[in-house]
Amino acid sequence: MKKLLALLLSGAFIMTGCGGGGSEAIEKVPGFEGQTLKLYNWGEYIGENVISDFEEKYDVTVVSEYFDSNEMMYTKISAGDTYDVLVPSDYMIERLIKEDMLQPIDKSKIPNIANLTEGVRNLSYDPDNTYSVPYFWGTVGLVYNKTKVPTEKIEAEGYNILKDTEYKGNIYIYDSERDAFMTGFKALGYSMNTENEDEINAAYQWLEDINNTMEPAYVTDEVIDGMANGNKDIAVVYSGDAAYILSQNSDMDYCEPKEGSNLWSDAMVIPKNAENPELAHEFMNYILSYGPSKDNSMTVGYASSNDQVLKELSSEGGAYYQNSAYLPRTNYEKDEIFHDNETLRKRLSELWIKVKAE
Repeated sequence: MKKLLALLLSGAFIMTGCGGGGSEAIEKVPGFEGQTLKLYNWGEYIGENVISDFEEKYDVTVVSEYFDSNEMMYTKISAGDTYDVLVPSDYMIERLIKEDMLQPIDKSKIPNIANLTEGVRNLSYDPDNTYSVPYFWGTVGLVYNKTKVPTEKIEAEGYNILKDTEYKGNIYIYDSERDAFMTGFKALGYSMNTENEDEINAAYQWLEDINNTMEPAYVTDEVIDGMANGNKDIAVVYSGDAAYILSQNSDMDYCEPKEGSNLWSDAMVIPKNAENPELAHEFMNYILSYGPSKDNSMTVGYASSNDQVLKELSSEGGAYYQNSAYLPRTNYEKDEIFHDNETLRKRLSELWIKVKAE
């Protein structure tokens, strides 16, 4: 989820001298010599030089571990594993707050929180950034081959183009019940956080119809190479992965459907049982600074939470200039953030299994 394995394996897209370190002397910060920071993050979700520069700057060691789902991360910390910084997604942060598993952020120790771009401020899962500091953010939309799918057609049909039999056998759907059901809910005009059983069943039927008539390929990270290579015409894709696909194949474009999307955010938090919260605050503040934020976004492909970096990379001369997937849509009334709802989560999981079993 939300990581660019293909990008990192293909040196073609990684640019030297554009990150937070490597080419300039690093100013040392005393007071943490010999200490250790334990980081639990998504795999392949950090800049080339970010960790090594932080270690040099503070004379510390960073021990990184990786998860591939929010649920995997939750299971480990629920079992008592200790980390200083986690990078979960919005709905999981909401759950961790509810279950009193996080400690509040001391904002006086994170002055770079002032660098946050408007799109990640006041998000509903933690509106005052009491517990979290945004890391990456984006949307879920449709990548499509402009030579085969007219732009005006996909803009008119939105998610319903996934049911257009002209593209039978030529669509990828992300193998995630949350993201798949989001497309169904939005296509039908419902909230993706609905608890209405009739609406849930209608979205299930919508997805079942696609499964039975469109021969979709259910994928995760394979969608990145698949669309970059032009293997299919349309795919449900995270915006950061889409930005990479567009950079590799000029026939591809990105559509955020008018019916709305999942406006997601991954953010840094400090668990209640963190062993080094002081260094955790320093790390969070460091990540929000210009150099590391730029290194992160250049390497991984997702929208930066740092306003200066976001604007620079998406403006003329920037690495993502005229890349329609890099800069997320903001202030659109039909876009939503996933909220933690155990009942809905279990229901969608059950129904998604049924969809693919048909």
